[in-house]
Amino acid sequence: MERGARATNGRVVEPSTGTDGRPAPTGTDGRTAYLRSARTPGMPEEPVTAELPDSPVHTTGTDHVTVWGSNAEDTIAFYRDLLGMPLVLRQPNLDDPSQTHLFFDTGDGRILTFFVGDRDSVRGQRTQVGGVHHLCFGVDPERYEAVMAALEEDGREYNVFDRGIFHSIYTHDNNGLVIELSADKYRIPDDRRGEVLATAQRLREADGADYAKDEHLAAALSELGLDATPYDLPEADTGTGGVD
Repeated sequence: MERGARATNGRVVEPSTGTDGRPAPTGTDGRTAYLRSARTPGMPEEPVTAELPDSPVHTTGTDHVTVWGSNAEDTIAFYRDLLGMPLVLRQPNLDDPSQTHLFFDTGDGRILTFFVGDRDSVRGQRTQVGGVHHLCFGVDPERYEAVMAALEEDGREYNVFDRGIFHSIYTHDNNGLVIELSADKYRIPDDRRGEVLATAQRLREADGADYAKDEHLAAALSELGLDATPYDLPEADTGTGGVD
């Protein structure tokens, strides 16, 4: 176990860092303190809404994200063989034919790709402004504990948090990236997700809460006439934290 990690229920939980690289306080009070300290005094908050902005371009969704990866063998072992993403295309990197370009279907037709070569996998990494902090993929809430069991069987460290409006499992991939596997607490229709989150945001602000919580999401679903029956997810810490 690395220095600074603590074991919880057989899992290794590592201290988190904030966006400025400083260790973030743990626990609910620490979470509140960090969120408050991260705000810029005197800066007006932009409105949060699901309405389309008055902008010259409107995107139609995420087509793909491309990551600079290590090697094909380790990348396929993690994303296809562990997370179950089909490898749907393999070809040279058209900008650099010495690299291979791997395409994975993340489960909804959205694509995650990697430029891979003859590079060693790594344990962790630090990125600068513009770098990727983590990648998040949804998992079936009814298979949440099976996901944790699969990570343990694969020998991967992970931790679990209740993020207020969803549950998250954090681990690392072979490229050193933090990978989040999230499960919704409630069934949210994909075509209404933005509307639900924007409504939960309005209710959070009215409540004076520092972040959106379970009760705000449940109330948002009820207000919009959607089913607010929760999934049966395991209890988890609600404080700040993550895989460093």
